[in-house]
Amino acid sequence: MNLSSIPFGLRLAPCLAAVVVCAGMAHAQTITLYTSQPNSDAQATVDAFMAANPSIKVEWVRDGTTQLMTRLEAELAAKAVKADVLLIADTVTLESLKQRDLLQPHLSNERAHYSADLFDEDGYYYSTKLITTGIAHHSAAPQRPSSWKDLTTPAYKDLVAAPSPLYSGAAMLHLQTLVNLPEFGWGYYEALKANNAQVQGGNGGVLKAVATGTKPYGVLADYLAIREKAKGAPVEFVFPSEGVSVVTEPVAILKSSQQPAAAAKLVDFLLSAQGQELVLKQGYIPARNGSAVPAGFPARESIHILPLNAAKALAETDADKARFGKIFDAAK
Repeated sequence: MNLSSIPFGLRLAPCLAAVVVCAGMAHAQTITLYTSQPNSDAQATVDAFMAANPSIKVEWVRDGTTQLMTRLEAELAAKAVKADVLLIADTVTLESLKQRDLLQPHLSNERAHYSADLFDEDGYYYSTKLITTGIAHHSAAPQRPSSWKDLTTPAYKDLVAAPSPLYSGAAMLHLQTLVNLPEFGWGYYEALKANNAQVQGGNGGVLKAVATGTKPYGVLADYLAIREKAKGAPVEFVFPSEGVSVVTEPVAILKSSQQPAAAAKLVDFLLSAQGQELVLKQGYIPARNGSAVPAGFPARESIHILPLNAAKALAETDADKARFGKIFDAAK
């Protein structure tokens, strides 16, 4: 085809379109997310957000919360913080960053759909899901526990496994929840020790012990037991009558972020109905009021969440670790 026969305006159109696309890409904002989500969940979260916000690119780094905080501390020391948004395991860690003036507040309009105890009142961090800790037991176990205190009775002697607070962040929050409630206190952990409960390692080891019957009863994160049961494992999960402790995977914006508006959009997305539907699809209980729950879970309103004061837990973390270690003769 002779290009001279094509009107100049039509020849120019593809070039102009290319310029517009390139200009859009050049002006796209890029933010960095540090997250402790599993890789597949993190990728799905980022993909969904970028599909809804095509002008924002999200680069992400995945690791355990402790490792991410070590990385962040090194970046703070070097005055070269890369992260804009944190999406990590627990509120206690974010409370620590808030008290150090390392977070910036964001009063998301989505907070109206959340219980007040699931976000910081000043908008420094927001819970995105509810991962509870309850009791798992082998399907053929002789007893059917219904209470946390069942695990301290003679029928369960030598038969209970639990993750260590010196290893597992969820186990640490579970401990700090129980020891600050008058019906439990430190006497509860002393009773577990007296009943020869095996308290070591993380949730994965507990799941294996329960599923194989090595220790037919265990303190375990809900989704691990419920997912394994769905796959055919001989594991049952119980929400104890007193209630459950919870890890809420909160999100926060770092004060050092150079893209606070884009970072705020990511926070809003995670808290939105669309973001919480993604949490549900990933197999977790969404934190947003009125949300459905994954298959295998009881109705959300029937799950009683035990209270945790994040600021108090933060202040007492070192002392709590030391006291636990003394009871169980444990070392990190």
